[in-house]
Amino acid sequence: MWVALVQFDIAWEDKPANHATIERMLIEAGVEPGAYVLLPELGDTGFSFNLDAIIDEQTLTWATELAERKRIWLQPGFAERSDDGKGRNCAAIISPTGEVLGIYRKVHPFSYGKEAEHYTGGDELLIRSCGGTAVCPMICYDLRFPELWRIAATAGAELYTTAANWPDARQSHWRALLIARAIENQAFVVGVNRVGSDPHLHYVGGSIIVSPKGDVVAEAGCEPIVLTAQLDLDALRRWRGQFPALRDLHRELLGAIPVDASPP
Repeated sequence: MWVALVQFDIAWEDKPANHATIERMLIEAGVEPGAYVLLPELGDTGFSFNLDAIIDEQTLTWATELAERKRIWLQPGFAERSDDGKGRNCAAIISPTGEVLGIYRKVHPFSYGKEAEHYTGGDELLIRSCGGTAVCPMICYDLRFPELWRIAATAGAELYTTAANWPDARQSHWRALLIARAIENQAFVVGVNRVGSDPHLHYVGGSIIVSPKGDVVAEAGCEPIVLTAQLDLDALRRWRGQFPALRDLHRELLGAIPVDASPP
């Protein structure tokens, strides 16, 4: 499977401008049909709490059309309204036929950054088979909670697709945690971050693709880029068989959260 991580400077609360940027970057990078394209957290608005301004149908309408037109797997980030009146921070998995296969709601709103005052956390993990690969989306602050990733691994996750708006003040944590999650779960971990600034924070990118052994396959700097790599899923499965750490887990120590998983 090819993955393509779109790292760019998100125009604040301007969906049409961001959609145009993403499409231009995909064309310039020559992203081929069948690739799994990952966009940043809240990738067409920025990390906004202005829910009335950013919650609408534009993101999914655009994303499903783009996925079908380019015949790609696409993971956009967007906000939706929750039953309690707050928002939910979401990532969808969209097939090359334009079908929304599932929506993951960020389990851990970033309380330190006041996200929890505006967004309600999700209560379920999502795993979907994409081209024969079991893909599990995660969003930003979820990266700091390894138990969530372990539960997904026991449910069959092979590729974790992590969308973020991770500020430069804690950039070293971003890199270290993504590598750790890959090693712990013997999985491919890809993390896309934004660059530039919003009204509150500065971002320096560092999007990264990590192998199940913790090797950095590809890594971006602080400029806009579409970071690509081909993932060897057969090598992942061989490694899990040769070094059976996941089979040695004491699953009763993990806790529980529902996992919405499609068949492999």
